[in-house]
Amino acid sequence: MRQAGTPARAQAKAQAKGGRGWRRALPHLLPWALVLAGAATAAQAAWIPLKAQLAQVLLDRAFAESVERGEPVKPWNWADTAPLARVSVERLGVGEVVLSGGSGEAMAFGPTALVDGGPARVTVLAAHRDTHFRFVRDLRAGDAIALERIDGSVARYRVRSLSTVRWDRFAYPAGGSTELLALATCYPFDSDRPGPLRRIAWAERVG
Repeated sequence: MRQAGTPARAQAKAQAKGGRGWRRALPHLLPWALVLAGAATAAQAAWIPLKAQLAQVLLDRAFAESVERGEPVKPWNWADTAPLARVSVERLGVGEVVLSGGSGEAMAFGPTALVDGGPARVTVLAAHRDTHFRFVRDLRAGDAIALERIDGSVARYRVRSLSTVRWDRFAYPAGGSTELLALATCYPFDSDRPGPLRRIAWAERVG
């Protein structure tokens, strides 16, 4: 009986010793676990802007190829959108590839055309206030805007006014004598919450 009990006591002592070892090691392991968790979070945070930069490179390439071919070319095989034009403001030194689709998915990568010409002679472009249409906050009356389409044509506009309206009160004139361009984004600019207000920059075609 005494010999039979010895292995059991030895096993119990080993388990107790092992438990104490883990408890002693835990304060040293915890900081490393926190470091690894922080590294994983930092890597994920770093990947987001890198992914955005890569998307812009692919969009610029797709736009150039679309202009060369004279037809839309997808920026990547599984994309549900393609370049239509490039909108730029010389004074601000900005230019963004305009995408087809008019959807939230397209807007994640750039401005998208909600209305594009037609009988109304109005083009309405929309984008997020904190990314591709961040520059709208710096627009002012008289600024020149260029809209280069993939067919090689370039329409030139001049900002005539800026207004703030509710999204469900936004309207544009139909069949006017002058072609209009509207750049629309959420407002106020410094908010990170969704709201009903939109900032609209209206521009008239001048050439």
